[in-house]
Amino acid sequence: MNAYSEGTFADLIGLRYTELGPDRVCGEWVVKPHLYQPAGIQNGGVYCTVIETLASIAGGVWFGDQGTVVGVNNNTDFLRAVREGTLFGEATPLHRGRLQQLWQVVITDEQGRAVARGQVRLQNLPHRS
Repeated sequence: MNAYSEGTFADLIGLRYTELGPDRVCGEWVVKPHLYQPAGIQNGGVYCTVIETLASIAGGVWFGDQGTVVGVNNNTDFLRAVREGTLFGEATPLHRGRLQQLWQVVITDEQGRAVARGQVRLQNLPHRS
């Protein structure tokens, strides 16, 4: 997945996948100044991107060759400001149905503290006959 993501927005922010499966997808990235907002902390858009990406990848792996998935809602909460270090994201399913999925993603710091969390609703798009 890391090679497949080369040149994408996720690659631009430095997201690297560390686990990939139908029930859990994990990734990590290093907080760097080019990812800051003006106050000198991790930009919230990075959290939204990581949450959307990990959930979408996870949902796509689970849905498999039945078709594709697209995000229809991303709700992200910012819990703790971060200025440096490595952050870790973990996507797990809350619901996987015929037409939609709901995934939760928790982002933690190197001390295991939650810094952001989000939910992403995905629409399952089956292949057309």
